Amino acid sequence: MRESHRTPESISPGLKKIIVSDVHNQSFAPSFRMPRVHCFGPIGDTAAIVLILGSMPGKASLAAGEYYAHPRNAFWTIMGELVGAHPDLPYEDRLKILRSSGIALWDVLGSCVRSSSLDSHIEVDSAVPNDFKSFFLRHPNITHVFFNGAKAEQCFLKYVQPSLKSTSLQYQRLPSTSPANAGIPYGQKLLAWQSVMRRGS
Repeated sequence: MRESHRTPESISPGLKKIIVSDVHNQSFAPSFRMPRVHCFGPIGDTAAIVLILGSMPGKASLAAGEYYAHPRNAFWTIMGELVGAHPDLPYEDRLKILRSSGIALWDVLGSCVRSSSLDSHIEVDSAVPNDFKSFFLRHPNITHVFFNGAKAEQCFLKYVQPSLKSTSLQYQRLPSTSPANAGIPYGQKLLAWQSVMRRGS
């Protein structure tokens, strides 16, 4: 029996589509993995009594090497209202003001895989928390922990709090200062963030 060999011209248009689709669906290129991002070191000294925690710096902050560097993030505007750390001041001056006001800054996660600046894009299984046991030993005067948004609180409660022995810390979630949290007006955010100065009272 003579074998039948089909030339490209003899293949029906429908069969061509199936073949082309099958070829395109095959992964010849190497698999792509999102890069792992890492947080900054903590800001604050041993006299700090308040710790403000984010989840992980966004892309603008990582690029600038500064906490809350996105121009539409309300964090430094709020800090300007509360302690005088206005966004138009040099970054190092703002940090000095926070330190002198007894405020420390850090993030809950030390590293994670994230496809964008959005907290919702953090790959849960990739999250690695910071070493808070050592941090609180070095900052024994901290009494209040404020979370900059829901994701920071969720990550802390999941990855950090179960391993902490201290029960004297007081926790409070504040509305995120991120521009992604545009549903809450600035005035409402500022009012809530005044708790930092009242030490959560």
